Amino acid sequence: MSLYAAIDLHSSNSVLAVMDGDGKALLQCRRPNNLPRLLADLAPYQSDLVGIAVESTYNWYWLVDGLMDHGYAVHLVNTTAIPQYDGLKHGDDHSDALHLAQLMRLGLLPEGYIYPRDQRATRDLLRRRFALVRQAVRLMLSIQSSFSRSTGKQLSGNALRQLTAVQLESLFPDLSTRYGVLIQFQLWLTVQDQITALERWVRRDLARPDLLMRLQSVPGIGPILGMTILLESGAIGRFASVGDYASYCRMVESVRLSNGKKKGHGNRKCGNRYLCWAFMEAATYAVRFHPSIRRWYERKRARKHRVVAIKAVAHKLARACYHMLHEGTSFDPTRAFG
Repeated sequence: MSLYAAIDLHSSNSVLAVMDGDGKALLQCRRPNNLPRLLADLAPYQSDLVGIAVESTYNWYWLVDGLMDHGYAVHLVNTTAIPQYDGLKHGDDHSDALHLAQLMRLGLLPEGYIYPRDQRATRDLLRRRFALVRQAVRLMLSIQSSFSRSTGKQLSGNALRQLTAVQLESLFPDLSTRYGVLIQFQLWLTVQDQITALERWVRRDLARPDLLMRLQSVPGIGPILGMTILLESGAIGRFASVGDYASYCRMVESVRLSNGKKKGHGNRKCGNRYLCWAFMEAATYAVRFHPSIRRWYERKRARKHRVVAIKAVAHKLARACYHMLHEGTSFDPTRAFG
């Protein structure tokens, strides 16, 4: 008999459910997040289990890796695409776990990608760099805002990078304002140092330098953005078409239409926000330094808002990178923006 299992994973405990081929629940239990305990609960059913659906938003590495190491077929649930069942009068974690097992039994389970564990740590390290960069930008903007409030003038980012703490201190006559700005300035310098050290570290862990060099042929993509795109994309063969890849990069409009009229938005969060950020960064640099891309952008900008035009360039770059990784070619600006 074919059996189907599901685990609704939380921060400190998990809810396990096992269902038979007729949809009857054979096991429902809540267990602490302890792999040996969960394996003991699953052991009587292992020979008949078709698979185990694991639903988690952030803390699934230990569970998925542990189950796969013990021979289980694991399916990571795509939490942003899971259909909600509203017919129940009372729903809880146990009913959610059974619902996941039911979807797998019916072949309707939306699955996420289980990223290979050998490159997972490097990818996550680049995600931490993303958070540090955002923090550094917030600190810089706060310093610039304080300068504008105090002097009525503007302090550019390049000018701020050239200042020392003593020079910055002389720009603020008020003692309390100066003290607060110097704290932010020291934090900004520390974050910048950590970003530089992190970038040196991740450069040593790249498994496919040939693919990185290919991505770096795209205007606006340097070593760090190239590594981000490469690691966040994973195996390019998992995308059936360039449209699927563009949608995963959040480059496709999220809209619901009925009878030709807009009725709302689709699932905007479905996709990879780090790839979206990377291609938007690349597009911003590309329109500044590449003549043909800038001309294409200006034509789009004449008809659309600036942000929409930049997003259109990012969409083009995402599609180009898909073809480059899929076909083993280098960037061709006439093909992408001709």
